[in-house]
Amino acid sequence: MTEHAVAFPPSASTPADPAAEVSTLRLYLLRATYGILLVGLGITIWPGVLHHPLSSRGVVSSLLTGVSLLAILGLRYPLKMLPLLFFEMIWKSVWLLAFALPLWSANHIDAETAESIFACSLGVIFPLVIPWRYVIANYVKAPGDRWR
Repeated sequence: MTEHAVAFPPSASTPADPAAEVSTLRLYLLRATYGILLVGLGITIWPGVLHHPLSSRGVVSSLLTGVSLLAILGLRYPLKMLPLLFFEMIWKSVWLLAFALPLWSANHIDAETAESIFACSLGVIFPLVIPWRYVIANYVKAPGDRWR
């Protein structure tokens, strides 16, 4: 143990194995979701990252490539990588509400926007697979990490 590491015995509020409070089925659903992210982004984003014009800025493609690579970790650590699903759920919701909804209201949806709306709408799966009791217990109610 390093001088900065502190071991705390498990208490009633922190289970010895946090994953034990999440069903095996839920863990497989989470892994499937990370797999969908990995494969979906691999098919749609990676070709443009590997073969792009020199004038391409590629900021969004680079960000989504990073998400796809982190999804690999989600296959192994589905609970530890939940923030990746939070990120996916939040950015898609923001885009749908702040950009797609006003375009739809103004009847300005073109084919590219419609494709993006469809892709972002697939994010509806995230709230369905996230183990919310686990999230509340481990992200909301649990004490935060120490600052020093």
